[in-house]
Amino acid sequence: MTALAGPMEVKDIDVQVKMIEENVIVDVIFTVPATQQEVWVVLTDFDHMVNFVSNLEESKVVSVSGETLTIFQRGVATYGPVSYPFESTREIRLMPFHKIRTHLISGNMRKMEGTTQLITEGEQTRVIHHTDTIPEIWIPLAVGKLFIEHEMREQFHEIRNEIIKRKGKAKSRK
Repeated sequence: MTALAGPMEVKDIDVQVKMIEENVIVDVIFTVPATQQEVWVVLTDFDHMVNFVSNLEESKVVSVSGETLTIFQRGVATYGPVSYPFESTREIRLMPFHKIRTHLISGNMRKMEGTTQLITEGEQTRVIHHTDTIPEIWIPLAVGKLFIEHEMREQFHEIRNEIIKRKGKAKSRK
């Protein structure tokens, strides 16, 4: 079991990037010592995400209709000398506390479809994230894979650390 004292390592976040023609397919898998509900609260905290995901400059819920949200996010992904500004408005379908589906409405990608699943495994939760995107700009294969892998691993590392931080605060209040 992982101690909640400090942030977890980034190396145990498995990120697989496949670039097939114009599609960029990303699969991320990691575990976090928290319940599905604790993980869910952070993954769906779109209005405060800029506070714990460093590549975001703006993140907000635009509208809510039952279990469907419309969110807007803007930021800049950077890896070494390469940077990629991004912006998206997405429809988020919530299936508490086990699945989140994402569909691009508008932004600087031509396509973005994603699913995040939460699976309880003992005293931890496994997060399985899958996206299929088509960027507006061409991404060179070698640099693109490294860039996307780095950004996704960093983003989920920051999210996992936020989950652990919040869990620690909740535990200290008891």
